[in-house]
Amino acid sequence: MSRTIVVTGTDTDVGKTVFAAALTRALGAHYWKPVQAGLDGGGDADGVTRLGVPREHCLPEAYRLRTPCSPHRAAEIDGVMIDPARLTPPVVAGPLVVEGAGGALVPVTRTLLYADLFARWQAPVVLVARTALGTINHSLLSIEALRARGVSVLGIAFIGENVEDSEATIAAIGGVRRLGRLPRLDPLTPETLAAAFHAQFRLEDFR
Repeated sequence: MSRTIVVTGTDTDVGKTVFAAALTRALGAHYWKPVQAGLDGGGDADGVTRLGVPREHCLPEAYRLRTPCSPHRAAEIDGVMIDPARLTPPVVAGPLVVEGAGGALVPVTRTLLYADLFARWQAPVVLVARTALGTINHSLLSIEALRARGVSVLGIAFIGENVEDSEATIAAIGGVRRLGRLPRLDPLTPETLAAAFHAQFRLEDFR
């Protein structure tokens, strides 16, 4: 039986895919993105592959939508009906990392949010947040939204420069474990990402 960890974010483009790639590789896990909206660059599965996750560990998406926007609207534009029954994490040997889209309250359909899916799955969630201005509000709102649905928040992972007060404030007020922080990496390669992840995070926090 696989152990599923969900990776969601406080917003789009916060660094979820980079973090998910690092976590997947560190755990020797499989990676799954239920709905891919926007296929420029091949999608997020191609992105995590470029960051060192073996291609055979990237599971096919339930839906691949051409339009790069919220899944509910991308599906409508593409003429696709998303069936929530197809959005159940697959069972694999070992751990599974599942990446959402955008933030926790992004709509999957007109009547279903990602946070609702996470609650159905009963899997722990890692919230990925920026360290930039506005992160306290975005992070605390996301934590409240997840907990209001009974979702277990495993912890928060930050992306960006070290902003100690913001990180500590979110952890204290949100009552959430601070898992670590990935700096913005230049260059971003499988090697630099793996080194940064192992320097900043403890694998036992995810097991």
